[in-house]
Amino acid sequence: MLRAIRPCPLLISLVLLSACNFGGKDSASDSNSMPTPAPQTQPQRGALLTKPPALLASYSTSDLLALLGGNDVGKVLLSLAYTPKCSLDVYQLSYETVGGQNEPATASGALMVPTGSDPSCQGPLPIVVYAHGTNADKTYNIAMLRNSNATEGVLLAAVFASRGYIVVAPNYAGYDTSNLGYHPYLNADQQSKEMIDVVTAARSALPVTSATSVTDNHKLFVTGYSQGGFVAMAAQKAMQAAGMTVTAAAPMSGPYALAAFGDAIFMGRVNTSGTLNFTLLVESYQHAYSNIYTNTTDVFEAQYAPNIASLLPSATPLSSLYAAGDLPKSALFSSTPPAPEFASITPATTPAALAPIFAQGFGSPNLVTNTYRLAYLRDAQAAPDGGFPTVSTGVPAASPTNTLRQALKTNDLRNWIATAPLLLCAGDQDPTVFFLNTQLMQGYWTANVPRTSLTILDVDSAVTSGDPYADLKKGFAAAKALTAANAVAGGASDGGAMAVLQAYHAGLVPPVCLSAVKSFFDGF
Repeated sequence: MLRAIRPCPLLISLVLLSACNFGGKDSASDSNSMPTPAPQTQPQRGALLTKPPALLASYSTSDLLALLGGNDVGKVLLSLAYTPKCSLDVYQLSYETVGGQNEPATASGALMVPTGSDPSCQGPLPIVVYAHGTNADKTYNIAMLRNSNATEGVLLAAVFASRGYIVVAPNYAGYDTSNLGYHPYLNADQQSKEMIDVVTAARSALPVTSATSVTDNHKLFVTGYSQGGFVAMAAQKAMQAAGMTVTAAAPMSGPYALAAFGDAIFMGRVNTSGTLNFTLLVESYQHAYSNIYTNTTDVFEAQYAPNIASLLPSATPLSSLYAAGDLPKSALFSSTPPAPEFASITPATTPAALAPIFAQGFGSPNLVTNTYRLAYLRDAQAAPDGGFPTVSTGVPAASPTNTLRQALKTNDLRNWIATAPLLLCAGDQDPTVFFLNTQLMQGYWTANVPRTSLTILDVDSAVTSGDPYADLKKGFAAAKALTAANAVAGGASDGGAMAVLQAYHAGLVPPVCLSAVKSFFDGF
């Protein structure tokens, strides 16, 4: 069922600096084998470690305007005559959860509570729980709105909290004050249930002393971008299974069809940030399943293998890790085919528009050994995914033998039916999280429940007569054109095509999708 969405024009030019980058810290021993955790008492999931939670900062509407003026995203809002309705208080949530091995862990997040005299800022209000995009910075805290990497938090405060939504946003286990030494990246079970934990923690913290009238009106909205899009969808699935009421959900540009996505990458369609993605993913699944490798050299080239298991997330800037040679910036695979038959996909050259991005994923020094790539590709030949490279069943392979492909299948989300209204927003030329993820979810749900309440927004598709997304799509096209023109003015000889691809996932799609999500949620 197609829901009409009234666009929110002032958000069309926003820039959301979040990216989905494909899985931890453990011992960097010669074997790099996973230790067996000692039995531990299970935590009280979602229990607040500090109650009441700590108030980090209060922002009046003028404070928020000043904060917006201090970063590029905020300046765009101000140029569009953006005016917040509510002041807000930002609290630090610290709560109990578990890690990828079901071991006790702590985590933190943000609770943003609207305040002020406007009626929309008082009384029972809806909750938006937001899952952020991948961040390599282990110290990341979305609640710290004055930090240099606070763009996502500032946007949440401006778009949702200052407009009458209670915002709840986890930092994820393994970040900020969490005692977990790795991050369970794209672990559907852990990340979805941690979303439940942070909602539990937030609800137990309400009402806060600074805004005693603001309570939970029991409308719960779930959203997230990129990695967070995956987490949001997994959370909706877990909440539905647990009997929680989800009013509506809106995952954005997420890698939902993980098994197909993984096959596409190994088949030469290396996404942007592929080395970061892959490192986080492998270490996450190694912690969860202990069978991705026996030694890190089973997967990673010798120069990277000794430190790779404990590399990410890191308090050291990612640029410094690249500069120090701890991680290659873009070369995931060798430019030498692992076997002659795979020369045409080393790199892939179709679709042509993304071929320049795929080419960047090959070179020397590369991260993944040719031996490992070959083993993965042989398994994909023997047990092909039903959604890539051709669509057959539309679901993951029945019996993959490669342990990474098994893990990807375990975490693939082509296995459930949404009951709450759902919006999927993405762009069909995304070089970081391929649009096939959205297409395969749409195909799966359409095949299984033709009348499901599902809205698909491809921000890069043509405007049609009566298109409810016309203004959003026009805004996206204008943003692409401006990005290309700026690149040409700076000397680009390709008409700005590469500049558009580089900005696509992290800078161009998010503002349009976020605008759609806000309007979508406002309809309930």
